[in-house]
Amino acid sequence: MLETRAVATPESALSPSEYLAVLDDAAFGGATPVIPKFISPADPAARWTAADHSPAYFAYATIYLIDLQHAVIVDVEATTAVRQAEVGAARTMIERVKVRHDLWSERLAADTAYGSAPMLEWLVHEQGIEPHIPVFDKSKREDGTFSRSDFSYDHASDAYTCLAGKLLQPRRRAFKTPRANAPPDDTIRYRAAKADCDACPLKPRCSPNTPVRKVTRSIYEGARDFARDIAKTDAYVTSRRERKKVEMLFAHLKRILKLDRLRLRGPLGAKDEFLLAATAQNLRKLAKLIPPPALAPA
Repeated sequence: MLETRAVATPESALSPSEYLAVLDDAAFGGATPVIPKFISPADPAARWTAADHSPAYFAYATIYLIDLQHAVIVDVEATTAVRQAEVGAARTMIERVKVRHDLWSERLAADTAYGSAPMLEWLVHEQGIEPHIPVFDKSKREDGTFSRSDFSYDHASDAYTCLAGKLLQPRRRAFKTPRANAPPDDTIRYRAAKADCDACPLKPRCSPNTPVRKVTRSIYEGARDFARDIAKTDAYVTSRRERKKVEMLFAHLKRILKLDRLRLRGPLGAKDEFLLAATAQNLRKLAKLIPPPALAPA
């Protein structure tokens, strides 16, 4: 799964009907509720971006679903240049190739942007796909105190155990009114008992500025742990190596096909250009597989 961006054309204005048609589309206007800082008067569906560390510009993104073994493009999706839209396009393509081509993905190799918790949950528990994706994780502490990885989690008891052998639990008493299992922010908080923390010799390295130690855990952490376990296998190393060869598809897209700027405007124009470009790339690969005609004897 890879993505690249192409500059939106600044030519004639986008038709109002085409712009309104994609306002609620998950790949364009409905991708994020954040109001863009700048809006192109010629192409309002394009997004102002500087994701490739260059001066910002209005652009669309193209997402490829690729057969890693043969580096063949099996599906293409055009989106606005927003990360949420690009991750949503991955779901769309995986479901679409399953229906159209009866292709089931055994594993998905992608970059860290696709390692969000909801995406990993969807891949593991809903699609049964192994995520060969780096997990986006910021739980590591930089102040010298213990991080979440220093605590061991037990699935049976739904509790963490600290280095001193004490339990961190989400609840310590039974409530008369049942509480919802899923918190509003999708994060469960595990807390230690104050009596355990007060008498603990490791408190200066665990919770020096708080009365008790608290550890947070996403409701999607099971899928994230599964992705972390895959990252320790040889198959994951193979997937990362195979991803490198398909990076050349986007290099060829810009260097050989010269698709660094779109000629058509609007979401429909972006879809058409990206689809035609992917078709040309597959045909180039197919042409190389055709054996040359045999030479006639003299």
